[in-house]
Amino acid sequence: MSSKIIVLGSVNCQLQAVFTKLAKLQAKQNFAFAIIVGNLFGDSSTETELNEISGLLNGSINVPLPTYFTVGDKPLPTRIVEKIEADDEVCPNLYFLGKRGTLKTSEGIRIAALGGTLGSSTDAQSKPESNASGKFQTTYSESDARALYGTHSADILITNQWPKGIRFGSKVDLPEDKSLLPAEAQCVSDIVATLKPRYHFSVSDGFFYEREPFFHMPTEDNPDAKPLTRFISLASFGGKQKAMYAFSIDPKAAPPITVPAGVTASPLSAPQTKRKGLPPQRESFHRFAAPEEDRPRKRQRAPPPGPGECFFCLANPNLATHLITSIGSEAYLTTAKGPLPPNNYFPDLGFPGHMLIIPFSHSPTITSIPDPETRTSTYNEMQRYRSSLHQMITDRSGGKLGAVTWEVSRGSGIHIHWQFLPMPSDLIRGGLVEAAFKVEAENLSYPRFTATSASSDGSTEPGDFFRVWIWSGPQAQSEGEKPDGEAEKSEAVEKTLLLELTPDFRFDLQFGRRVMAKLLELDKRMNWKDATQAYEEEEGDAKAFKEAFKKYDFSLEE
Repeated sequence: MSSKIIVLGSVNCQLQAVFTKLAKLQAKQNFAFAIIVGNLFGDSSTETELNEISGLLNGSINVPLPTYFTVGDKPLPTRIVEKIEADDEVCPNLYFLGKRGTLKTSEGIRIAALGGTLGSSTDAQSKPESNASGKFQTTYSESDARALYGTHSADILITNQWPKGIRFGSKVDLPEDKSLLPAEAQCVSDIVATLKPRYHFSVSDGFFYEREPFFHMPTEDNPDAKPLTRFISLASFGGKQKAMYAFSIDPKAAPPITVPAGVTASPLSAPQTKRKGLPPQRESFHRFAAPEEDRPRKRQRAPPPGPGECFFCLANPNLATHLITSIGSEAYLTTAKGPLPPNNYFPDLGFPGHMLIIPFSHSPTITSIPDPETRTSTYNEMQRYRSSLHQMITDRSGGKLGAVTWEVSRGSGIHIHWQFLPMPSDLIRGGLVEAAFKVEAENLSYPRFTATSASSDGSTEPGDFFRVWIWSGPQAQSEGEKPDGEAEKSEAVEKTLLLELTPDFRFDLQFGRRVMAKLLELDKRMNWKDATQAYEEEEGDAKAFKEAFKKYDFSLEE
């Protein structure tokens, strides 16, 4: 059965006003309970505030329904601390959850709370506080945060600080004044990733913020479920911004198995409690670059990495952001790590030109993106990036370059992406590129390629496949071929080849790069690890590309 809950931002000792307001709302809504995040008592330094506290303690201010609170960033008044230590409550219906606390209400709703702000490194290494004085402190340690992992799950999480990375992937506007943004903490992010709360409430005293809901990756215990979290940050009570949030929750409701429209992937990285840390970026990329034959065999395959660990997800805190060159609405563009051509290989370009087109959705294939509208818009935007790249290399090379784009689409994969590479147009028009793919497939005893037409929206793709688009570009003709002496361009031609990947087919993930390396006589750079660059080189190539791509980059359009 669903229960109605109401949550309020910092009250700052406006006790009479807030509980009078709650009494009026309670008469109409019949809430199961209320929660106050942030500072219930504030500074408590003026005579008016001290009188409010006295009224609460002597019963002249009535709390109309069960109300829970924790620590903000202001110390609790001494009289309040003494009352809690003596009676375990402030007054009838007003209960303190502690700086770090958990509670299961009579409605079966599980609440987890972490009040205060993260303390110094010395505090962070201390044991979790459990004594009477510790639960009133306005700072917590990382050990305090980790102690909440034992809760395993929560319907509602309350924190005084925001989780680190919560704004990644969100299109919700924030205040122009960045000083208003609350501090973020990685350990809070870890709590969210571990407990996967249905609702997470925090405070942003000067403004109200509600992020798009985000889903967590399924677990081995429940491989079909995709738990959703809604993050809401409330303004202070009494101001012009929204300070109250009412909602209904059924603690017995199962998490969704499909992702609703408007929901994003989790922007939060998974906690690193069982291992030393995320693998280095080069090792992370190896998951996507190494042939299957090189992977160690295991009796039980580890679960696929979530967005926080995936090399292609913007939510990954270790993402090489200096390689990113354009961010659209559904996909982004990045230079390749260990590009196949060196930066001087195509003199007309001045950079390698080996690019990746990557969707935001953490899905192994385009067709596995749950929402049909998102699936179509993602596919269309990826094609739009490809068209923009075609136009750029045509203009810069005067028609001497075409392009090859390839992808590996498999349900057992991790994160779909397309690899784009410039290619001399004469090799394409002479049929050498098409022949190279077919010959290499024959050499490896792969099934035969078939010619196909491109899908219009990505929703009607076949099962698992390797696909390559071979685009010739509008090749420029010599000036002497026209009587008036003007150059003329022949139309671009594109051919799409498809190689079906059956479940028992051991396919080399490096197949596309292998073919291109042989064709361009870049065999020594066939393995991306043999083509790695220094950070400064990577950054320089990305900057050179962005400058060249600027006039073709639709993401810069207003």
